[in-house]
Amino acid sequence: MVVDDHPMWREGVARDLTEAGHLVVATSGEGRQAVRVAAAARPDVVVLDLQLPDVSGVEVIQGLRAALPEVRVLMLSASGEPQSVLDAVKAGATGYLLKSAAPAEFLDAVRRTAAGEPVFTPGLAGLVLGEYRRLAAAPDAPDDEAPRLTERETEVLRLVAKGLSYKQIAERLGLSHRTVQNHVQNTLGKLQLHNRVELTRYAIERGLDG
Repeated sequence: MVVDDHPMWREGVARDLTEAGHLVVATSGEGRQAVRVAAAARPDVVVLDLQLPDVSGVEVIQGLRAALPEVRVLMLSASGEPQSVLDAVKAGATGYLLKSAAPAEFLDAVRRTAAGEPVFTPGLAGLVLGEYRRLAAAPDAPDDEAPRLTERETEVLRLVAKGLSYKQIAERLGLSHRTVQNHVQNTLGKLQLHNRVELTRYAIERGLDG
């Protein structure tokens, strides 16, 4: 689903997605309408502009997440302001891409978002990592209460936190793609998390992204 208040931009993005083989189930130019339409259309990914005429993109993210807890939101914005990025991520956005991104970069971001991977315009990832490190300066639970991960699971988790894809992790560690997926699934189970976004946040909070 594509949500943007500029008709030409909105339809252009929808066309690019369709031509790349994605099914665009809906488009919208307003935030409140987008939440209502998404609840009915049930998209897997919402490409969302930050600035909308009726409500903020952050409010739309919150509404989308309330209506569809599993939905993945990729912000596509002209603003790279640090506070805008952090507010979107804290609200539940999976990724944040500037509108200056090349078409190939955008389509790759959509594919990765659909797979549950955090995606950020270069430079913004470091901003988000730094904020999570700051918030994690005083963790709620002592380290000895943390679930025990194997050395290999910790190694994979560290690379997930750095934003590497499963394929890149497999190549880096000399493992098969399926083995990497198994390690991630095992780690999700141990930590009682649901997806790669939550896993990345956990890793960042534990300082495993360094």
